[in-house]
This record gives sequence, structure tokens and C-alpha cells, in this order.
Amino acid sequence: MISFLIYKTILVIVIFAVSLVVAMYSTYGERKIAAFMQDRIGPNRAGPFGILQPLADGVKMFMKEEIIPDVSNKALFILGPCIAMLTACMTGVVIPWGAAITIGGEKYSLQITDINIGVLYMFGVLSIGVYGVMIGGWASNNKFSLLGAIRASSQMISYEVAMGLSIIALVMMTGTISLKEITEQQAGGNWNMWNVVYQPVGFLIFLICAFAETNRTPFDLPECETELVGGYHTEYSSMKLGFYLFAEYINMFISSAVIATLYFGGYNFPFMHDLGLSENLITILGVVALFAKIFFFIFLYMWVRWTVPRFRYDQLMNLGWKILIPLSIGNIMLTGLITLLRQKYYF
Repeated sequence: MISFLIYKTILVIVIFAVSLVVAMYSTYGERKIAAFMQDRIGPNRAGPFGILQPLADGVKMFMKEEIIPDVSNKALFILGPCIAMLTACMTGVVIPWGAAITIGGEKYSLQITDINIGVLYMFGVLSIGVYGVMIGGWASNNKFSLLGAIRASSQMISYEVAMGLSIIALVMMTGTISLKEITEQQAGGNWNMWNVVYQPVGFLIFLICAFAETNRTPFDLPECETELVGGYHTEYSSMKLGFYLFAEYINMFISSAVIATLYFGGYNFPFMHDLGLSENLITILGVVALFAKIFFFIFLYMWVRWTVPRFRYDQLMNLGWKILIPLSIGNIMLTGLITLLRQKYYF
């Protein structure tokens, strides 16, 4: 029992640290990718090739003066970024980061907790994240912050509907809402076992909604600098602002992990059981495969940001309510029909 608790504590610390490091160096990666696409150099002063730039930015955030406006609701002003950061980190506890690893003859799962309602837990935490944004914008007592918060909350709530409906079709197909079981069902000798092959429309809807949920371009209207200065975190400084920025990049990392888990096999990779390697080595390669998929989707987030222009607000809402939701409902009906025919004719 003690060894189990120690292992789980270490796993929590490792996943939390990895999330922070990935979020920190995603800022470096984004600036480098933006520089490449705009024929610039990007960060190149702090360390070789600017590799220490995220550390310099972190020190800058800690050293900056912390300002709390006199007209703000101080308690909620502090609570807002805390909720945003907390909910960003909480989602990762149900993601299976790898298969079981054997230590001293005992198997340990590379998942903090395998609850049988993992998908529901994920959406529950996701819905709480809206409060961090809304509270921060409202407590600032700034009209631009409030407009950004209203935009963010309405956008996130609207796209959560389409995202939930896209997951329903996947749940109908797999028959489970446990992320671990969904991942294990995609294990096999080839990528043809991955859910993206059977749910391409659901994957596309989920991907678009993930962009909107993380406030990434072309859905970054809550932070639209040309209209709202900086959106819901206009009045924030020092590490309170850092928490909001870190939460966005952690959400990008976690959403990429969720996409890879639900639709791209998670830690499974083609012909993994035909290599003749030990289980522990297969598990390590599976973790590497999962992070390779995650980094690909993080790169996709950044690529889209510097390629696609932002939508107008009416276009944003039209896409969510008039296109994605009807499309996801149609996908549910099609999935139900195919499932019914498979049960009846056994194909």
C-alpha cells in the first residue's frame, strides 16, 4: 500500500512537471515556428539558439511588479487565474500515458487514476475552466476584460456542445467512457485499429472544438489585441498573468494528448507486439509514440495560428451552432445506424 502511494505521488509530480516543461517550451516552439514562417530568426539571445528563452521569460514573470487594481474584487481577481491553472492540470490525471510497467515483479500503470467515467470527468473539469476566465474578466472591473470574458465563456460553452456530441458517436462505437479502455481497443498490429479511421467526421469536429476551447487562432477572439487590448487578462501582471498564459499552453498540451488518446491509438503504435521486445521496453516506446503524436498536434495548433486568419464573432457562433452541432448530430445518427446494422448482420 505504501509503495503504491509513493508510486502514485511520483507519477503525479512527474506528469505535473512534464506539463509545465512542455507548456514552457511550447512558447519557445511557437516563437521559432512563427519566425520560420515569417522568414525571421526568432529567439536567439538566451542560451544557444535561444533555448533558455522560456527560463528567462519565467524569471521575468516572477520579477515583474504585481499590480491589483483598486477597483477590482481582490479575492476573485486572485481566484480567477488559480482556477484556470488548476483545471488545466486536473484533466491529465485520467489520461493513460502508457501501458503498465513492471518494477520488482509488480505492475504499475502509467495512469494516475483509471476511472470508468473518464470522458465525463474530462468534460466536467473542462466546464469548470470557464469560471476561471469569467471570474478573472469580471473581477478586473475593466470593460475590455469583461467583454473578453463574455466572449470566452460563450465561445467555450457553445463549442463544448458540439465537442460532447462528437464524443457520443465515439462512445456508441466503443461502448465505454473509460479512456484506458478506449486506448486498449485501439491496440493492434496496424493503424487501421485507430478510431480516426472509423470516426473521421467526429475527429474533425473534436479538433475544431479543441481549437475553440483553448482560445487558439482562428478562435482567439477572447484575447483579440486589436479590439480588446488583451481580453480577459488585460489587468493582470506578474505570475497571475503567467498562470493564464501557462494554462492556455497546458490546455493545448492536454487537448493534444486527449486527441491522440481518443482517435490515434494513444500509446499504441503499429506492429508494437511484433518487435519481440520486453514489455517494459514496449511501454517506453509507447510513451515515446504518444508524445510524438502530442507534439504533432501542438505543432498543428501553431501552424494554424500563423496560417489562418481569425474569424469574426458572428462567424464563430454560426460555425458552432449552425454547422458543427448539426454535423455532429448527423454523425451520431450515422454511427447508430451502422452499429445497428453490424449487430443485425454481423459484419
